[in-house]
Amino acid sequence: MSLRQVWADDGTAIGLWIQLPSPITAEIAGRQPVAYVCVDTQHGVNDPMSSVDLFTAIELAGNVPIARVPWNEPGVIGKALDAGAHGVIVPMVNTRTQADAAVEAARYAPAGSRSWGPMIAGLRRPDYQRWAHDHVTVIPMIETVQALANLDEILECPGIDAVYVGPADLSISLGLPPGNNDGEPAFDDALARIVDACERHEVVAGIHATGALARRRREQGFRMITVGSDALAVRSGLEREVAAATDGDAAEPTSMY
Repeated sequence: MSLRQVWADDGTAIGLWIQLPSPITAEIAGRQPVAYVCVDTQHGVNDPMSSVDLFTAIELAGNVPIARVPWNEPGVIGKALDAGAHGVIVPMVNTRTQADAAVEAARYAPAGSRSWGPMIAGLRRPDYQRWAHDHVTVIPMIETVQALANLDEILECPGIDAVYVGPADLSISLGLPPGNNDGEPAFDDALARIVDACERHEVVAGIHATGALARRRREQGFRMITVGSDALAVRSGLEREVAAATDGDAAEPTSMY
């Protein structure tokens, strides 16, 4: 089921995050009962070649592959979609102009100016142009005080499906340590403002979280919630087993990094 269909049915899309260039972990993630698996090409150690393998593994596992692209640049966005991503999360979108640019890069004419050449994406879909129009999602990230100030203008941009909060960068921009700073008034207020604005503009609110935070985020009104990453799963799993063997303590993750 596409992300658009999940949201059209008033559902909440729970997802996972891939930072490591391993098709095996991507397939494991893709076989979980989640709505999407995002390949991180901004902070993850993934390049265009490894991304092709990851998108393919996720889709063949029966899931929806999307990508967080490194930057809001037409060639980068087009390449991720051509490689098989069903949508893009675009970092550091701070203005309406930048939101417009992300949509322009991801949509074919007349909705945008994406160049034709779905080298991998078109292999399984002879009608890829029509499919892309119906399925490709564009998701700007809201992660600075500048974006908060321009939130209504960003949400008025035609062609965006959701916005996605990066808690670490948003916290830094608010003068807080990176991470989920629940209980800090500035952080809590920012999340409430984002959800309220999204509801007014009928745009889905998404966010980086953890499994433990997912219920709270859902109650706050977020309908796209990423709850874990492959790198974090490996690290926390190993720490937990070593702690059990050595009578130590393994800290519960408070963010996805």
